[in-house]
Amino acid sequence: MPHKYEPLGDRVVVKPSPREEMSQGGLVLPETAKDRPQIGEVIAVGPGRVTDEGKRLAMELKVGDKVLFAKYSGAEVKDGDEEVLLLRESDVLARVK
Repeated sequence: MPHKYEPLGDRVVVKPSPREEMSQGGLVLPETAKDRPQIGEVIAVGPGRVTDEGKRLAMELKVGDKVLFAKYSGAEVKDGDEEVLLLRESDVLARVK
């Protein structure tokens, strides 16, 4: 399914993993107590950052990469039932293997 988001520059669109519904002790968590996930899948990648000299730097990430990102980074975008994050590549901390 093609996504309607086309990130610019060094930005990526990430679909976060589902939030935890239960605590480790087995209690059902209300929506306000759920932690924002920090792992997700890259669903769109921008063309890369342009340097001061006008040269475009290639992106290290690609569509399909599972990534770990900073907890409160990026912008949340809600489109119907789907929630995605728009992040700078520098907000991504690591690929998850």
